[in-house]
Amino acid sequence: MTLKEILQQIGERHGVEQLNPMQRAVSAAKSERIILLSPTGSGKTLAFAVPLASRLKHEQKLTSPQAIIIAPSRELVIQIADVIRPIAKGFKTVALYGGHPMPEEVNSLQIVPDIVVATPGRLLDHILRDTIDVSRTQQLVLDEYDKALELGFHDQMRRIVKRMHKLRFVTLTSATPLAEMPDFIDLSQAKVIDYSGKTEAPRSRTLVEIVRADSKDKLESLGRLLRSLPNGRTIVFVNHRESAERVYDYLKKQEMPAGLYHGGLDQLQRELAIDMLNNGTTPILVSTDLGSRGLDIEAVRSVVHYHLPPTPESWTHRNGRTARVDAEGHVYVLISENEKLPDYLDADSEYVPDDNNPDPIVSDRATLYLNLGKKEKISKGDVLGFLGKQGGLDGKDIGKIVVKDHCAIVAVPRSLAASALAALSGAKIKGQRVKVTLYQ
Repeated sequence: MTLKEILQQIGERHGVEQLNPMQRAVSAAKSERIILLSPTGSGKTLAFAVPLASRLKHEQKLTSPQAIIIAPSRELVIQIADVIRPIAKGFKTVALYGGHPMPEEVNSLQIVPDIVVATPGRLLDHILRDTIDVSRTQQLVLDEYDKALELGFHDQMRRIVKRMHKLRFVTLTSATPLAEMPDFIDLSQAKVIDYSGKTEAPRSRTLVEIVRADSKDKLESLGRLLRSLPNGRTIVFVNHRESAERVYDYLKKQEMPAGLYHGGLDQLQRELAIDMLNNGTTPILVSTDLGSRGLDIEAVRSVVHYHLPPTPESWTHRNGRTARVDAEGHVYVLISENEKLPDYLDADSEYVPDDNNPDPIVSDRATLYLNLGKKEKISKGDVLGFLGKQGGLDGKDIGKIVVKDHCAIVAVPRSLAASALAALSGAKIKGQRVKVTLYQ
C-alpha cells in the first residue's frame, strides 16, 4: 500500500487528520528493527500500523501471513485488529485469542490471512496444530512487550519467533524503558525511538485527592463519593474479583449506572462492559487491575481507588486510564481510618464529597442487543437502517453501533428504548429473524 492510501484510510476510518510527531518518527525510520518507547494512550498502534501496511503486497497465494502482531491480552488484540483492519483495506486481518471459539478461528485461517493479531499462547497453539505457518512471515510487532514479560509470555514468544525463518522487519513497543531486551531477536542494531519523556507527563494533568472513609467498610463512602463527582466516565478499581462483584452489586442496588469488568467474566461479557462504558449506558465501571491496560476506553474523567493499589506499577497503570493524550484527569483514593498510604502514592489534596451536586453521573442512554452479527453478514449500516426503518428511530437518536461475531449492540436514548423494542419485536434484518432485547 502507498503512504497516501494509508493516510487516507486513517482519515476516513479513524478520523485522524494527521499523524502525531511520534507516529511520524516511526513512519520515517529507515531501520528494519525499531524499539518504540512511548506512554500508554500516545497512539503506538497507528505508529507501527503505517509502516506495516506500507510493506503489504497483494500476493497470489500466501503460505504464511505477511505480518504478525503479538499483544499480551485479548482486549488489546481486539483493539489492534479494529485499528488495523480498516487501514489495510483489501488485505485480510484476523484476530486470534483465548476465549474465542477455536473452530471459528481455524475456519478463518483456511485462506491464509495477510495480517494476524494474536496473543502469544493462542498463536503458539495454532502453530502447534499446524493451522498456521509462520515460517515465511517477514514482519513482526511485539506490542506492549513490558506487559508481555510481566505476564510471563517470554517463552511462548521465543518459541514462536524461532519458527519465523524469514523474519526481516521487527518493531517492539513498550510504555516504559526495558531493563533487558528479548534474547530471541537480534535488536543490537535497532533504532530506538524514545518518546517516553517527550510528552507532558500525565501526572502534571492529574489531580490526586484523598477521600476519608467513615468506616473500614468503604461501600457507603464510595456511594457518597460517586454521587458527588461531576458527570463523566469513571472507573472504580478494586483488588479482587469478589470485591468487584460486591461493589458492583452495591452500586446497582443504589440505582447507579454501573458495569462490571474482571477476569472471571467470559470474553463477550467483558467486551460488552467496555462497550457500554464507552456508549454512555453505564458510565461507571467497577474493575480489577485487568482493566488498567490494553483497553480502548474513551475519555475517562475520574479514577477511583476503592482499594489501595498493591504495587507502584498498579498505581501508575490505573491512573493511566485518565489524563490521556492532552486531557485532564481526576484520581480519588478512598482511605479507611487504619489504612496507611504507600510511599509511591503522592496526593495533592483531600476531597470531601458534597451532597449538593448540580451535575451528577447519569446515564441517558440504553443499549439494544441484537442476536445477529458479522458471521450472519450483518454490518453497522444494516443495523442503522434496521433501527431507522423498522424501529422508528431518527439517525440523530442512534448512538454508537458495535457489531461482533454473533451479536450487535447500539446505544439509543433511554426514553425511546421501550418504544423501539416494541416496534422491533418479530422484525427481520436482511431477511433474517432477529431478537432485540435491552442489555442490562
